[in-house]
Amino acid sequence: MKFSFAKCAIAACVMGATAAPAVASDVLYEEQWARQQEAEIFTAPIAGIENRFWFDYRGNIIEAQEELSSDLRRASDLEDRRDAWEEYGNELIDERTHYIEEMAERGYRAWSVTVE
Repeated sequence: MKFSFAKCAIAACVMGATAAPAVASDVLYEEQWARQQEAEIFTAPIAGIENRFWFDYRGNIIEAQEELSSDLRRASDLEDRRDAWEEYGNELIDERTHYIEEMAERGYRAWSVTVE
């Protein structure tokens, strides 16, 4: 009887060990990518200039976040969730690019750091 109990205990440990990584890998690739784009959201205006482009950028980011939330609530399957995250990431890139380009046209450059 002790032998079968030990087998069950070992099996439970093995199953528990394999189940833990499965939970961590439940994060979709599209979500990981969108989270990387989120990390690049400007938290301060380029060159410290708070103009209409800055406020448009911030408003559009908030709108994209609200749209993501709405899309995820309505998602009925995995493909809907993937589409929502991918669209969100693309919107973040588009808004960032547009803001940088508008400020560059006015002579203000986005900062960057290069480490060699």
